[in-house]
Amino acid sequence: MHVILSAIILLGAILNLVIGTGFLVNPATAGADFGLAVTSVHGSSTLRGDMTAFFYITALSMGWGAWRRRGDVLLAALGLYGIAFTGRAINLASEGTYAGWMMPMAVEGITVIVLLVAIRSWGWPKPSA
Repeated sequence: MHVILSAIILLGAILNLVIGTGFLVNPATAGADFGLAVTSVHGSSTLRGDMTAFFYITALSMGWGAWRRRGDVLLAALGLYGIAFTGRAINLASEGTYAGWMMPMAVEGITVIVLLVAIRSWGWPKPSA
């Protein structure tokens, strides 16, 4: 169970690293995949900085947490994905659906569930005596 959970989270970390690198290297193309359009240098700077940070911090948290099997390290990724899912749910309730809305919410929801299971399974590091 722990090995499978670690593998799933490490795959998620790799996916986040790839997506974050896409925003770092080519923010306009990566942004278009998320329904965002770059209309100025300010826009590309924002995508390059903010979206790369989101995905890199998530990748780091998931990768390190899965490698060490430490639930506390997964809290950063859980917080980021939990807030992203909540924001999408609020948008869904207030503005309705759009083409392709289910896939990102499914990915975020599944990620939150997997991270919660891992945190519950691995717990917190035990204090050293």
